[in-house]
Amino acid sequence: MPDPTRAITEYWDAAAAAFDDEPDHGLRQEHTRAAWARLLRAWLPAGRADVLDVGCGTGSLSLLLAEAGHRVTGVDLAPRMVEQAGAKLAAAGFAGRFLLGDAAAPPTGQERYDVLLCRHLLWTLPDPGAALREWVARLSPGGRLVLVEGRWREAGESGVPYAAGAESLPWYGGITAEELAAEVRPLVSALHIEPLSGEAELWGGPVTDERYALIART
Repeated sequence: MPDPTRAITEYWDAAAAAFDDEPDHGLRQEHTRAAWARLLRAWLPAGRADVLDVGCGTGSLSLLLAEAGHRVTGVDLAPRMVEQAGAKLAAAGFAGRFLLGDAAAPPTGQERYDVLLCRHLLWTLPDPGAALREWVARLSPGGRLVLVEGRWREAGESGVPYAAGAESLPWYGGITAEELAAEVRPLVSALHIEPLSGEAELWGGPVTDERYALIART
């Protein structure tokens, strides 16, 4: 199939200006922000961790991680997303490293991380299975893989048509928790699923599609 990477990059670069308008993207409402902060505290180890936030977007989750005392590296394919993420943390007085690159193969060399976090990205990748293998390889022994995913009613959550050719992506429209668990289980020592569809405060209101977190240990 044609490589949709360029179109995907252009789509998200153009989306950057309005990206934070979505309640679960910008986390501008205190109750939404607090709900995500609560989940991150539960999913991440106590104490200071090195966290790789792949597909970091405008850095809203990266900021929550930095506020919790973690060392954050974010990666995104869209230049404007990376710029906004760096500016967001700097404006709040926190340090973070943000790199322009393919989240499926983060440009971080031989570095290893305590946690790799990814939210709502797998459905956009040309080879999500390869990305999962790559991500697990970036974790330190005993590290955690945290995937916030779902099976969306519409692949582009806003209903705006997605990048040309994206309908040929393997997981276009998302992936169910059962299917993702089957993909990840051979790569890790343990995993569990936390359903998130019923937690309206995370999304800015009720949702009717499947949303969940998969938390795994290497």
